[in-house]
Amino acid sequence: MELTLFGSKSLSSGSEMMLSSPFLNSRQIMKVSPQSCSCRGIVLRASYSSTSPTGTSAVSQQDLLDSNSYGINGTKGSNSSPFLKNVRVLEAFDDEYDGIVVNPATLPSNPSVFAAALLSSMCHWKIKGKKGVWLKLPLERSDLVPVAVQEGFEYHHAERSYVMMTYWIPDGPSLLPSNASHHVGVGSFVINDKDEVLVVQEKHSTPSLFGLWKIPTGFIHESEEIYTGAVREVKEETGVDTEFVEVVAFRHAQNVSFEKSDLFFVCILRPLSTEIMVDDLEIQAAK
Repeated sequence: MELTLFGSKSLSSGSEMMLSSPFLNSRQIMKVSPQSCSCRGIVLRASYSSTSPTGTSAVSQQDLLDSNSYGINGTKGSNSSPFLKNVRVLEAFDDEYDGIVVNPATLPSNPSVFAAALLSSMCHWKIKGKKGVWLKLPLERSDLVPVAVQEGFEYHHAERSYVMMTYWIPDGPSLLPSNASHHVGVGSFVINDKDEVLVVQEKHSTPSLFGLWKIPTGFIHESEEIYTGAVREVKEETGVDTEFVEVVAFRHAQNVSFEKSDLFFVCILRPLSTEIMVDDLEIQAAK
Protein backbone atom coordinates (compact mmCIF):
# COMPACT_ATOMS: atom_id res chain seq x y z
CA MET A 1 0.00 0.00 0.00
CA GLU A 2 1.45 3.36 -1.02
CA LEU A 3 1.19 6.03 1.66
CA THR A 4 3.02 8.79 -0.18
CA LEU A 5 0.29 11.39 0.15
CA PHE A 6 1.67 14.13 2.42
CA GLY A 7 4.45 11.71 3.50
CA SER A 8 7.26 13.73 5.06
CA LYS A 9 9.99 11.48 3.64
CA SER A 10 8.86 11.86 0.05
CA LEU A 11 8.18 15.61 -0.13
CA SER A 12 10.45 18.62 -0.35
CA SER A 13 9.66 22.31 -0.22
CA GLY A 14 8.85 23.99 -3.50
CA SER A 15 8.21 20.86 -5.55
CA GLU A 16 5.41 18.82 -7.01
CA MET A 17 5.11 15.08 -7.49
CA MET A 18 2.86 12.43 -8.92
CA LEU A 19 0.96 10.36 -6.37
CA SER A 20 -0.74 7.02 -6.80
CA SER A 21 -2.74 5.71 -3.85
CA PRO A 22 -5.67 3.35 -3.21
CA PHE A 23 -7.77 6.28 -1.96
CA LEU A 24 -7.28 8.39 -5.11
CA ASN A 25 -9.37 7.93 -8.25
CA SER A 26 -6.45 8.64 -10.58
CA ARG A 27 -2.82 9.72 -10.47
CA GLN A 28 -2.58 13.04 -8.65
CA ILE A 29 -0.17 15.95 -8.68
CA MET A 30 0.42 17.55 -5.31
CA LYS A 31 2.14 20.93 -5.30
CA VAL A 32 4.29 21.75 -2.30
CA SER A 33 5.30 25.29 -1.45
CA PRO A 34 6.68 27.11 1.60
CA GLN A 35 3.26 28.50 2.50
CA SER A 36 0.39 27.42 4.74
CA CYS A 37 0.82 24.64 7.29
CA SER A 38 3.96 22.86 8.43
CA CYS A 39 3.75 19.13 9.00
CA ARG A 40 6.72 17.26 10.51
CA GLY A 41 9.18 19.73 8.97
CA ILE A 42 7.44 19.89 5.59
CA VAL A 43 5.44 22.94 4.55
CA LEU A 44 2.42 22.23 2.41
CA ARG A 45 -0.09 24.26 0.44
CA ALA A 46 -3.54 22.88 -0.33
CA SER A 47 -3.09 22.68 -4.06
CA TYR A 48 -4.14 19.45 -5.77
CA SER A 49 -4.92 18.47 -9.35
CA SER A 50 -5.37 15.21 -11.17
CA THR A 51 -4.23 13.99 -14.56
CA SER A 52 -6.36 11.58 -16.50
CA PRO A 53 -7.12 10.78 -20.13
CA THR A 54 -9.81 13.44 -20.04
CA GLY A 55 -7.60 16.22 -18.72
CA THR A 56 -6.91 17.93 -15.41
CA SER A 57 -9.50 18.47 -12.68
CA ALA A 58 -9.58 19.44 -9.03
CA VAL A 59 -9.57 16.71 -6.40
CA SER A 60 -12.69 16.64 -4.25
CA GLN A 61 -13.00 15.40 -0.68
CA GLN A 62 -14.53 12.20 -1.95
CA ASP A 63 -11.36 11.54 -3.96
CA LEU A 64 -9.43 11.52 -0.70
CA LEU A 65 -11.90 10.24 1.88
CA ASP A 66 -15.10 8.27 2.07
CA SER A 67 -18.40 9.83 3.15
CA ASN A 68 -17.52 9.67 6.87
CA SER A 69 -16.78 12.98 8.57
CA TYR A 70 -13.90 13.38 10.99
CA GLY A 71 -13.42 16.30 13.33
CA ILE A 72 -11.14 17.71 15.96
CA ASN A 73 -12.13 18.36 19.58
CA GLY A 74 -15.59 16.94 19.01
CA THR A 75 -16.40 19.21 16.04
CA LYS A 76 -17.07 17.43 12.80
CA GLY A 77 -15.11 18.78 9.84
CA SER A 78 -13.34 21.44 11.90
CA ASN A 79 -10.60 22.90 9.68
CA SER A 80 -8.40 25.84 10.70
CA SER A 81 -5.97 25.60 7.78
CA PRO A 82 -6.41 25.69 3.98
CA PHE A 83 -4.51 22.41 3.85
CA LEU A 84 -7.21 20.70 5.90
CA LYS A 85 -10.04 21.69 3.61
CA ASN A 86 -9.27 18.73 1.37
CA VAL A 87 -8.51 16.16 4.07
CA ARG A 88 -10.48 16.12 7.31
CA VAL A 89 -8.90 15.39 10.65
CA LEU A 90 -9.70 12.57 13.04
CA GLU A 91 -12.22 13.20 15.78
CA ALA A 92 -10.38 13.74 19.06
CA PHE A 93 -10.38 15.74 22.28
CA ASP A 94 -7.76 17.59 24.30
CA ASP A 95 -6.36 16.04 27.46
CA GLU A 96 -5.34 18.08 30.51
CA TYR A 97 -1.68 18.09 29.45
CA ASP A 98 -2.22 19.84 26.11
CA GLY A 99 -2.22 16.52 24.30
CA ILE A 100 -4.65 14.79 21.96
CA VAL A 101 -6.76 11.68 22.57
CA VAL A 102 -8.21 10.22 19.36
CA ASN A 103 -11.76 8.92 19.62
CA PRO A 104 -11.47 5.18 18.80
CA ALA A 105 -15.20 4.86 18.12
CA THR A 106 -14.99 7.05 15.02
CA LEU A 107 -11.86 5.61 13.39
CA PRO A 108 -12.31 4.79 9.69
CA SER A 109 -12.18 1.11 8.85
CA ASN A 110 -10.34 1.59 5.57
CA PRO A 111 -6.53 1.79 6.10
CA SER A 112 -6.10 4.16 3.15
CA VAL A 113 -8.74 6.54 4.46
CA PHE A 114 -7.16 6.33 7.89
CA ALA A 115 -3.71 7.08 6.44
CA ALA A 116 -4.90 10.28 4.78
CA ALA A 117 -6.85 11.40 7.84
CA LEU A 118 -3.99 10.62 10.22
CA LEU A 119 -1.44 12.57 8.20
CA SER A 120 -3.67 15.63 7.94
CA SER A 121 -4.51 15.33 11.64
CA MET A 122 -0.85 15.32 12.63
CA CYS A 123 -0.31 18.50 10.62
CA HIS A 124 -3.37 20.10 12.25
CA TRP A 125 -2.26 19.19 15.77
CA LYS A 126 1.27 20.43 15.15
CA ILE A 127 -0.07 23.80 14.02
CA LYS A 128 -2.18 23.98 17.19
CA GLY A 129 0.92 23.36 19.30
CA LYS A 130 -0.22 20.02 20.68
CA LYS A 131 2.22 17.64 22.33
CA GLY A 132 1.41 13.97 22.89
CA VAL A 133 -1.05 12.03 20.74
CA TRP A 134 -2.80 8.97 22.19
CA LEU A 135 -4.15 6.59 19.55
CA LYS A 136 -6.20 3.64 20.84
CA LEU A 137 -6.74 1.00 18.15
CA PRO A 138 -9.41 -1.59 19.04
CA LEU A 139 -8.92 -5.23 18.08
CA GLU A 140 -11.30 -4.85 15.15
CA ARG A 141 -9.10 -2.01 13.82
CA SER A 142 -5.81 -3.92 14.07
CA ASP A 143 -5.18 -3.46 10.34
CA LEU A 144 -4.61 0.24 11.09
CA VAL A 145 -1.53 -0.52 13.23
CA PRO A 146 0.93 -0.66 10.29
CA VAL A 147 -0.37 2.70 9.07
CA ALA A 148 0.23 4.29 12.47
CA VAL A 149 3.71 2.75 12.67
CA GLN A 150 4.50 4.12 9.21
CA GLU A 151 3.57 7.58 10.44
CA GLY A 152 5.93 7.27 13.43
CA PHE A 153 3.63 6.11 16.23
CA GLU A 154 5.09 3.82 18.89
CA TYR A 155 3.53 1.07 21.02
CA HIS A 156 2.68 2.15 24.55
CA HIS A 157 0.75 -0.81 25.96
CA ALA A 158 -1.76 -3.47 24.93
CA GLU A 159 -4.78 -5.14 26.50
CA ARG A 160 -6.94 -7.98 25.21
CA SER A 161 -9.22 -5.66 23.26
CA TYR A 162 -6.90 -2.89 22.05
CA VAL A 163 -3.39 -1.57 21.53
CA MET A 164 -2.45 1.95 22.64
CA MET A 165 -0.01 3.88 20.46
CA THR A 166 1.56 7.28 21.07
CA TYR A 167 3.34 10.06 19.19
CA TRP A 168 5.33 12.92 20.75
CA ILE A 169 5.09 15.96 18.48
CA PRO A 170 7.62 18.47 19.93
CA ASP A 171 11.34 18.13 19.34
CA GLY A 172 13.27 16.43 22.14
CA PRO A 173 12.55 13.38 24.29
CA SER A 174 8.97 12.34 24.89
CA LEU A 175 7.43 13.42 28.19
CA LEU A 176 4.50 11.01 27.95
CA PRO A 177 4.15 8.72 30.98
CA SER A 178 5.33 5.17 30.45
CA ASN A 179 3.18 2.08 30.76
CA ALA A 180 2.27 0.74 34.23
CA SER A 181 5.43 -0.50 35.93
CA HIS A 182 4.05 -2.74 38.70
CA HIS A 183 1.80 -5.70 39.41
CA VAL A 184 0.03 -5.68 42.79
CA GLY A 185 -0.49 -8.92 44.68
CA VAL A 186 -2.07 -9.78 48.01
CA GLY A 187 -1.78 -12.61 50.53
CA SER A 188 -4.17 -13.18 53.43
CA PHE A 189 -3.71 -14.56 56.92
CA VAL A 190 -7.22 -15.70 57.80
CA ILE A 191 -7.07 -16.46 61.55
CA ASN A 192 -10.03 -17.88 63.49
CA ASP A 193 -10.75 -17.71 67.23
CA LYS A 194 -8.69 -20.91 67.74
CA ASP A 195 -5.61 -19.20 66.27
CA GLU A 196 -5.83 -21.50 63.24
CA VAL A 197 -4.67 -20.15 59.89
CA LEU A 198 -6.47 -20.90 56.62
CA VAL A 199 -4.02 -22.49 54.16
CA VAL A 200 -4.21 -23.90 50.62
CA GLN A 201 -2.30 -26.12 48.21
CA GLU A 202 -2.19 -24.79 44.67
CA LYS A 203 -3.01 -27.16 41.84
CA HIS A 204 -0.51 -25.57 39.44
CA SER A 205 3.01 -24.84 40.71
CA THR A 206 6.66 -25.56 40.06
CA PRO A 207 7.84 -29.07 41.09
CA SER A 208 9.82 -27.67 44.03
CA LEU A 209 6.68 -26.08 45.48
CA PHE A 210 4.22 -28.89 44.77
CA GLY A 211 2.30 -29.87 47.90
CA LEU A 212 3.36 -26.75 49.81
CA TRP A 213 0.75 -25.32 52.20
CA LYS A 214 0.49 -21.52 51.89
CA ILE A 215 -1.86 -18.64 52.59
CA PRO A 216 -4.33 -17.67 49.83
CA THR A 217 -2.75 -15.24 47.38
CA GLY A 218 -3.63 -13.51 44.12
CA PHE A 219 -3.41 -10.36 42.00
CA ILE A 220 -5.46 -7.25 42.57
CA HIS A 221 -7.83 -6.47 39.71
CA GLU A 222 -7.82 -3.18 37.85
CA SER A 223 -9.48 -0.41 39.93
CA GLU A 224 -9.80 -2.76 42.93
CA GLU A 225 -8.84 -1.82 46.49
CA ILE A 226 -6.27 -3.97 48.27
CA TYR A 227 -8.65 -4.96 51.05
CA THR A 228 -11.39 -5.82 48.57
CA GLY A 229 -9.01 -7.99 46.55
CA ALA A 230 -7.85 -9.84 49.68
CA VAL A 231 -11.42 -10.72 50.63
CA ARG A 232 -12.25 -11.72 47.05
CA GLU A 233 -9.22 -14.01 46.63
CA VAL A 234 -9.98 -15.91 49.85
CA LYS A 235 -13.60 -16.35 48.78
CA GLU A 236 -12.66 -17.55 45.29
CA GLU A 237 -10.03 -20.04 46.45
CA THR A 238 -11.64 -21.45 49.60
CA GLY A 239 -15.28 -20.36 49.69
CA VAL A 240 -14.74 -18.74 53.11
CA ASP A 241 -16.30 -15.33 53.74
CA THR A 242 -13.98 -12.91 55.53
CA GLU A 243 -13.69 -9.42 56.95
CA PHE A 244 -10.61 -7.29 56.36
CA VAL A 245 -8.68 -6.30 59.51
CA GLU A 246 -5.40 -4.67 58.45
CA VAL A 247 -2.30 -4.71 56.25
CA VAL A 248 0.61 -6.05 58.30
CA ALA A 249 3.48 -6.05 55.79
CA PHE A 250 4.47 -5.62 52.16
CA ARG A 251 7.45 -6.37 49.98
CA HIS A 252 8.73 -4.83 46.75
CA ALA A 253 10.40 -7.10 44.16
CA GLN A 254 11.91 -6.16 40.78
CA ASN A 255 11.58 -7.87 37.36
CA VAL A 256 9.05 -10.44 38.53
CA SER A 257 7.27 -10.97 35.21
CA PHE A 258 7.27 -9.18 31.82
CA GLU A 259 9.99 -6.86 33.17
CA LYS A 260 7.51 -5.43 35.69
CA SER A 261 8.04 -4.91 39.38
CA ASP A 262 5.76 -6.46 41.98
CA LEU A 263 4.20 -5.07 45.15
CA PHE A 264 2.87 -7.77 47.49
CA PHE A 265 0.69 -6.83 50.48
CA VAL A 266 0.12 -9.21 53.41
CA CYS A 267 -3.21 -8.74 55.16
CA ILE A 268 -5.00 -10.13 58.21
CA LEU A 269 -8.62 -11.18 57.69
CA ARG A 270 -11.24 -12.42 60.13
CA PRO A 271 -13.37 -15.41 58.97
CA LEU A 272 -17.14 -14.93 58.85
CA SER A 273 -17.89 -18.52 57.79
CA THR A 274 -16.25 -21.91 58.36
CA GLU A 275 -17.29 -24.13 55.44
CA ILE A 276 -14.48 -24.68 52.94
CA MET A 277 -15.26 -25.16 49.23
CA VAL A 278 -12.10 -25.17 47.13
CA ASP A 279 -11.80 -23.73 43.64
CA ASP A 280 -11.22 -26.81 41.48
CA LEU A 281 -9.47 -24.76 38.77
CA GLU A 282 -6.69 -23.36 40.95
CA ILE A 283 -6.67 -25.09 44.35
CA GLN A 284 -5.76 -28.70 45.14
CA ALA A 285 -6.79 -28.59 48.82
CA ALA A 286 -7.57 -26.18 51.66
CA LYS A 287 -7.89 -26.50 55.42
